[in-house]
Amino acid sequence: MRRKPQAQFPLLLLEERLLKEGNIKESVYHTIRNAILDGRLNAGIKLPSTRALAEMMSISRNSVIAGFERLSDEGYLYSKQGSGTYISNNLPDELVKTNNRLHALDKPKYHALNLSPTVDNLTNSWVQSRPCTDKHQMFNIGIGCVDQFPHELWGRLLGRVWRKSKHAITLYNHPDGYTPLKKLLVDYVLSTRGVHCSEEQIIIVNGTQQAINLAARVLLKQGDKVWLDDPGYDSAKAILTGLGAEVAPIFSDQEGMNIAYGATHHPEAKLIYTTPSHQFPLGGTLSLSRRLALLDWAQKNNAWIFEDDYNSEFRFLSKPIQALQGLDNHQRVIYAGTFSKMMYPGFRLGFLIVPRMLSDAFTMMKYYSDSQCSYLEQAALAQFIQEGHYARHVRKIRKICYERQNAFFKAINLYLPDIFDVEMTDSGIHTVCWIKQGYDLHVILEQCRLLNFGAQPLARYCIKSKNNNAILFGYAAHTELKITNSIQALSEKLRNIYPI
Repeated sequence: MRRKPQAQFPLLLLEERLLKEGNIKESVYHTIRNAILDGRLNAGIKLPSTRALAEMMSISRNSVIAGFERLSDEGYLYSKQGSGTYISNNLPDELVKTNNRLHALDKPKYHALNLSPTVDNLTNSWVQSRPCTDKHQMFNIGIGCVDQFPHELWGRLLGRVWRKSKHAITLYNHPDGYTPLKKLLVDYVLSTRGVHCSEEQIIIVNGTQQAINLAARVLLKQGDKVWLDDPGYDSAKAILTGLGAEVAPIFSDQEGMNIAYGATHHPEAKLIYTTPSHQFPLGGTLSLSRRLALLDWAQKNNAWIFEDDYNSEFRFLSKPIQALQGLDNHQRVIYAGTFSKMMYPGFRLGFLIVPRMLSDAFTMMKYYSDSQCSYLEQAALAQFIQEGHYARHVRKIRKICYERQNAFFKAINLYLPDIFDVEMTDSGIHTVCWIKQGYDLHVILEQCRLLNFGAQPLARYCIKSKNNNAILFGYAAHTELKITNSIQALSEKLRNIYPI
């Protein structure tokens, strides 16, 4: 009878790094596994006994047994009763590598998968301007004063809610949200934004993106036209396009979205998406005359207005401007608010205020989207608001954010006055820096990337607009000193390219 070949284990060395850390069991596992994967130990080879291998390696037999057990559990080894332990014929890593190769081969054929016709365009656009997920980057867009968030207080509130939630977490809660939170929001939006509603009109959502998604699913048919600011919110464009709507870009000027242009060139629109209090990304405010004109046009043309009030609480020197919803006498406005800018990016709670006639439709669509939002976070937020913590937090953040905006403005004018034009605004958490003639946008962006800045080109948010020679810098998440030092560092890099 022919004997199975046996591996020559004296030639194998234990992993030095793991030995230095004193983890001999891990070293046995990795040494044998690596020998299998690089071909020194072939499939079907019989291994020495654990006792013999321990003697060869001058280590404890228990360490060898532990390594063998892990390798067997993961499919590298198998045992035959009365015969011994062998290298498996089908290795898990070979399967992983095979799958990776298949994915790599399939990627060029992505378009042949019979997906939605909008997917290719959206995917290409997303890859080219992939959103930043590096929390350590300077000047990221859309992040508030996260370093000022009251973590310990929030933790206590969560703990309090958790201790009282034994019954609540065993149930599905209502899809439109946690009732005590909705009741508090009725008073809050009336006092801060002039929004009139009842709790039945409020739908708690997982952030603004879900709010847009729900509105599009409830209000639009395939091919319906939607007005969108140009430049405007890229996620809104992607969501609306992905659901089959036709986006009509409407340019903005100092008074905000040009309503007359939209009415003349796209009179058949069914929905207007707008950020009237702080136009994204340029930062302007929709003038009162245009607000009234938009409301009048929507009523006469049976169109809906989606008011994204994402930034209203970041108004520094004046009171927030009354929301469109508060001026609407014909129930044509769907109002969306968010907490993530004032809290932290991962806090995915926001709310919709819909006309009464749409309440059931939105609640149904919310239910079929994800059933409900997190009970614990809703309940903790209700406590946060009810006990006055949220109002105090807003006042604190407004002051700090204004100081940081000032620091950014001063740093630009001190270190880069010949490269950037920048104007302070009365609100917001980012600034648009226009590039002066003679300087190259791509060169400046490359230096920003080398400094690990999350600043974004204005062109990312443009549809047809060519007036895009600018860069957006988010300043709210950084101290005044860090802002100043970072702009100085950018100046030093640019001086090497553009010496005075």
